[in-house]
Amino acid sequence: IDDKEFDIPQVDTPPTLESILNETDDEEESFVLEDPFLLNVDNTDTHSYDTSSVASSDSGDRTHLKRKKKLPDSLSLHGSVIRLSLLKGISAQIVSAADKVDAGLPTAIAASNLIAVGTSHGLALIFDQNQALRLCLGSTAVGAQYGAISALSINNDCSRLLCGFAKGQITMWDLASGKLLRSITDAHPPGTAILHIKFTDDPTLAICNDSGGSVFELSFKRVMGVRTCESRCLFSGSKGEVCCIEPLHAKVELRDHPITQYSLLAMASLTKILVIGLKPSLKVWMTFPYGRMDPSSVPLLAWHFVAVQNSVNPMLAFCRGDVVHFLLVKRDDTGAIHVTKQKQLHLHYDLINFTWINSRTAVLLDSVEKLHVIDRQTQEELETIEIPEVQLVYNSSHFKSLATGGNVSEALALVGEKACYQSISSCGGQIFYLGTKSVHVMTLRSWRERIDHLLKQERLTDALALAWSFYEGKAKAVVGLSGDTSKRKAVIADRMVEILLHYADRTLKKCPDQGKIQVMEQHFQDVVPVIVDYCLLLQRTDLLFNQIYDKMSENSVAKGIFLECLEPYILSDKLVGITAQVMKDLLLHFQDKNRLENMEACIVHMDITSLDIQQVVLLCWENHLYDAMIYVYNSGMNDFISPMEKLFKVIAPPLNAGKSLTDEQVVMGNKLLVYISCCLAGRAYPLGDIPEDLVPLVKNQVFEFLIRLHSAEGSVDEEVYPHIRTLLHFDTREFLNVLALTFEDFKNDKQAVEYQQRIVDILLKVMVENTDFTPSQVGCLFTFLARQLAKPNNTLFVNRTLFDQVLEFLCSPDDDSRHSERQQVLLELLQAGGIVQFEESRLIQMAEKAEFYQICEFMYERELRYDKIISCYLRDPVRK
Repeated sequence: IDDKEFDIPQVDTPPTLESILNETDDEEESFVLEDPFLLNVDNTDTHSYDTSSVASSDSGDRTHLKRKKKLPDSLSLHGSVIRLSLLKGISAQIVSAADKVDAGLPTAIAASNLIAVGTSHGLALIFDQNQALRLCLGSTAVGAQYGAISALSINNDCSRLLCGFAKGQITMWDLASGKLLRSITDAHPPGTAILHIKFTDDPTLAICNDSGGSVFELSFKRVMGVRTCESRCLFSGSKGEVCCIEPLHAKVELRDHPITQYSLLAMASLTKILVIGLKPSLKVWMTFPYGRMDPSSVPLLAWHFVAVQNSVNPMLAFCRGDVVHFLLVKRDDTGAIHVTKQKQLHLHYDLINFTWINSRTAVLLDSVEKLHVIDRQTQEELETIEIPEVQLVYNSSHFKSLATGGNVSEALALVGEKACYQSISSCGGQIFYLGTKSVHVMTLRSWRERIDHLLKQERLTDALALAWSFYEGKAKAVVGLSGDTSKRKAVIADRMVEILLHYADRTLKKCPDQGKIQVMEQHFQDVVPVIVDYCLLLQRTDLLFNQIYDKMSENSVAKGIFLECLEPYILSDKLVGITAQVMKDLLLHFQDKNRLENMEACIVHMDITSLDIQQVVLLCWENHLYDAMIYVYNSGMNDFISPMEKLFKVIAPPLNAGKSLTDEQVVMGNKLLVYISCCLAGRAYPLGDIPEDLVPLVKNQVFEFLIRLHSAEGSVDEEVYPHIRTLLHFDTREFLNVLALTFEDFKNDKQAVEYQQRIVDILLKVMVENTDFTPSQVGCLFTFLARQLAKPNNTLFVNRTLFDQVLEFLCSPDDDSRHSERQQVLLELLQAGGIVQFEESRLIQMAEKAEFYQICEFMYERELRYDKIISCYLRDPVRK
């Protein structure tokens, strides 16, 4: 594979090591290890390996770019969470060192405030934060004797470096002066390679693990100016080979944590994990055997302090294969250490590396070199990236101890196939990956960067969705947001407003100039609702109705779609504070489009006090939008009577003249009835409730209106009580039902009781003194009265002689028409409790005479005279 593919710049005249050492820093990119938020975004992002474009910007190989484009983008929910960047300076110098000083290929990396890279010819190259080479430790002569560097470790304060070699030796260097401080050749059995060497938090104590599977503690002492190293065996490989060790490191701010005094060390053998304390005296705190595993899987261990149930404690992640176990380690008041298992993470791939990037997020590498970013609490996978371009270095040769003749067990050699412990090192929220010709660094993107990354790809909707998840506090792996919730929300809201305004501008600019109107509509349909949504979620109606609406108004199609977007919000009452201008435009828009139902539906949900009320009323009346008209009168002017008057004027004349109504007039009549019933029940029409302080007033006004002797503009020959008369003519049964419902509410209101009696008197006067009502209509009235009178708490008075008149009217008419109708009406009246108003013998007599056999049956049944019922059956023509 050529250098170009892996982004290592071509060098015309290769520099010498001296010139590399004296290089100036200005053109190097800087990365700050301590604080990931300070990573210089501008410099690194151009060479970043994203899910979107994996080829770096200055790699000339276009095929590389095309091939990677096919990768499915990470879940659009989270955007791109991580950024993988090539460290060009270090990568170029590793390649250069191989050429110039025969350093060999890179074999191990350790990262702290400095970066150390070990090579196959025994050199350690030390780079600073600006990627400048500071030191080149060791020599190829020593390398020929000791073999490759197989493990590296830098201590806490970056003053010492430990190098472990493939033939088993260990060296310690002073990183300030570049001096060799110790060469240790007798710390562990000869003939085994160093697999791991790790400083603990105590700079005088380190741990090493060799290819025999044994673990040793190294303590460094200085007596009378002589540096010594004492070694003691913590675990012998004869009991089961250890191939992974991990001392617990605490950050500066956690150095006082009570658990640090134990100097904990986790070890993984091929059959179990151990957690031991090195201090105050050696003690095993936990052994955890794990079940059957794929023997070629690599055991992995990783510590991190996490906050669980309001306290911060170390958590150990352990995995081998495709299951990650999380073990929480706590110290109790007696000083004992307890380990509790947490929820396991089950994966569908085989892991070769597990690294915490912060206490909530881990980055996993699987055996096909794919990175997976996982949120620990929800176990959700936030992003995956393939990293073939890293060309990761594997440590297999040291696990097989090839440098000393390959004298290791088969089990360890098998695990070694996939071992890459020394090629991945993390520090301060960054993870470094060592490749055969390069070093890459991976960091979490800050929240702003994640949004900007989506914006660069013109994925505005995803960018807004991501920003909203930060706003709600639901996003994962969040970096760069600090302060209390309200502060964070304010910062994110400001960013979202910028995006929304940019989005609105961009949409208008990108609008297709000519072509089908449908194409333009679709273009805005995709965008405008999103803008409206987020403005409302952010409760920024000021922004929506001023800046954004002004922008949208420049384009008539955009304006129309914007207005239509508001409709669902208005209907669900989520939108308040619409400016008068927008309201007016909305109504005109619906009128132009002839979408009158939509217009009406919106009006009844809007606060129309800011509009020209007369104009809206006129608009509603002309377009037959009666609901809207009533609503405007009621809520705009607190006028409950005018709408009734307007509707009466239309339906009264034809009814009085005995003509049949048109469909439109029937609709108006029905609305009038519903409206009256709402007013009397204290409900607003068509929805909601009348303000409580207005309820008694509205009821009184409506009653007064109903019982008026004459209408406002009535003619001289108008009959009395026109309003009640009109409603009785329009639909007797429904009008009486409305009254019945209203009377239900009037239990103990003195004035209401008076109104009730007054209305009943008027009903009787209008109906009984008039000949133009049918038997059914008269029957309806008396059935209604009978029901009212039958109530236990009845206060109404109705003259009984009226009931006799009704009986006369129904039983001995002038003509013989409507026989069955009259019988039916009388039956209903009796069943409704009207029977008590009559003298029974007279009733039977009248019924017999009128041949109302069903009435007779009803009466005889009450008297248990079944013989008579049979004779009725025989005589009733209906039953034949």
